[in-house]
Amino acid sequence: MKTKVIKIGNSRGIRIPKSLIDESGLKSEVEIEVNDGQIIIKPISKNRESWETEFRKMAKNKDDILLDSEILVEQSKWDKEEWEW
Repeated sequence: MKTKVIKIGNSRGIRIPKSLIDESGLKSEVEIEVNDGQIIIKPISKNRESWETEFRKMAKNKDDILLDSEILVEQSKWDKEEWEW
């Protein structure tokens, strides 16, 4: 897709079609960087933003169960006799 660079005050800009904006997930704030002569525009991701939703999915699918729960219940000889607080 071709587009033109337009003058915006002392800066320059491009118009990005709505379909590309929707497909890329861009919102009101973006991160812009230059890499090997290319301008890269990325959505700003907020760390942990979707964790709650993902944890709920895991619980629903029973993917949140400890795989080593038997080991945690059983104490070793070292745990019983040698460990000191």
